[in-house]
Amino acid sequence: MIKNVGGIDRLLRIVVGLALVSLVFVVDGAARWWGVVGLVPLLTGLFQTCPLYSMFGLNTCPLRNTDTKG
Repeated sequence: MIKNVGGIDRLLRIVVGLALVSLVFVVDGAARWWGVVGLVPLLTGLFQTCPLYSMFGLNTCPLRNTDTKG
């Protein structure tokens, strides 16, 4: 898996993801589902890879050719 999320982008994804996931425990009703949506930025920030970035050829990671193989 090629890393394409780095720096501030990664930090913002993790913070926003945690904030949205916390809605599951705090909010009642339909707004609670935003907590499930929060898993997307949280996981993309933790794993440092974003499928949409790959589709559009974007990369915010300072290391260009990094992958899990070595």
